[in-house]
Amino acid sequence: MNKSAILSIVAAVGFLLSQQSVAQTKRPNIIFILADDLAQADLGCYGNPFNETPNIDRIAKSGIKFTQSYSACPVCSPSRAAIMTGKHPARLKLTNFLVGERTDSLSPLLPAKWTKYLGASELTLAERLKTQGYRTGFVGKWHLGGGDSLAPWGQGFDYSRMIGKNGLDYYNYGIYEDNFQKTFEDKGTTYLTDKLTDYALDFVKKSDKNQPFFLYLCYSAPHVFLIPRGDKVSKYLKKYEKFQGKYNPYYAAMIESMDDGVGEIMKVLEAQGLAENTLIIFTSDNGGVGIPELGPIPTTAGNLRKWKGFTYEGGIRVPTLISWKGTLPAAQTCDRYFINTDYTPTLLEMLGQESNVSPDAKSFYALLKNPKAAFDRGLIFWHYPHFSNQLSRPSGAVRLGDWKLVKSYETNETALFNLRNDESETTDVSKANPDKAKELHQKLTEWLTKIDANMPIRK
Repeated sequence: MNKSAILSIVAAVGFLLSQQSVAQTKRPNIIFILADDLAQADLGCYGNPFNETPNIDRIAKSGIKFTQSYSACPVCSPSRAAIMTGKHPARLKLTNFLVGERTDSLSPLLPAKWTKYLGASELTLAERLKTQGYRTGFVGKWHLGGGDSLAPWGQGFDYSRMIGKNGLDYYNYGIYEDNFQKTFEDKGTTYLTDKLTDYALDFVKKSDKNQPFFLYLCYSAPHVFLIPRGDKVSKYLKKYEKFQGKYNPYYAAMIESMDDGVGEIMKVLEAQGLAENTLIIFTSDNGGVGIPELGPIPTTAGNLRKWKGFTYEGGIRVPTLISWKGTLPAAQTCDRYFINTDYTPTLLEMLGQESNVSPDAKSFYALLKNPKAAFDRGLIFWHYPHFSNQLSRPSGAVRLGDWKLVKSYETNETALFNLRNDESETTDVSKANPDKAKELHQKLTEWLTKIDANMPIRK
């Protein structure tokens, strides 16, 4: 059965199932904002004293701040595929960022073979929401494949503004507008983060109050290159020495431009009377960059171990803020853990739809209604069978409750951590807890086998 036929069936069933839910509650607009390589420790609401993020922090004040939310992979493309499909990157075989080709001549392993796009046959979150009557918009970094069937306009988005040429530059870039034939090209005048915000505002302003919308806004910031707007930097340079050089002024200025964009979007929602019927999600695709990649070190993971590319907490734990003014509880902190495959079933359950979309995903809608609710996410896994640009090596990991096991695919060595007692993963407690280490290693091994994970190739 082809994708069009599946979507038609899903639409028909979804329409019938949704009538009772829609009659009881109006479908909210959904704005999903994804930062690129933003560490949890980068935001003021998570304790950062240097970076200025008042608008993003407002989302935390008006909603729920999650302290243990995870990306499904420590690099961008797999994480984004997980958000879009509710499937684990290992199941999709999309386990590295699209141009990731790093090897290590001294390693006994070659990186795993992998799929370098999100297949057009996959049902995306945008396609699922279209069956519920949503107008769908995408703005920013896609990084899930080229070609019309793989681009956002081929994956369920009515409005698409996809970064094309010079995606790492914040000036002199190109953006495709709904197709590959129409391109906006900057010649060094419009800062990329501001341009993405302008597109997002355009989409929201053109919304029909009688039709809910889904906006997937993927900022490229604060991904390297570290190119801030010139008028944003001076205040961070002035307070640089006050913090003993711990923070990067250029990185902070880039984050501030993104924060300004979030503020502009919130103003438009208020002006158009949409604030109380709009769910806002703000998160990141993976951890921040903690080494000097393409310039000076951008950031740190705070008290978490390592950074982007690693299956330690610094590479996979991300900031997550969720707000729906007047509907979700405000100024709450939730320490329950979930992974970003879980967004699709959560949003579907919120709309009264069938949420069993994948064995890799579980709805956490109960936590949106009550952040203190009992919620047993159970096993979650990570699989990164590659060498990253951030110097990580092939590894896998599994978490169950407070316990987490990390495995090196090169040496087959494992380490066990109790995250409640040791969030920084400083102490391997496997010798003191051999049964737990054995259990989690077995769970990881069974899962890799069950999904036929693409493993590194031994030389």
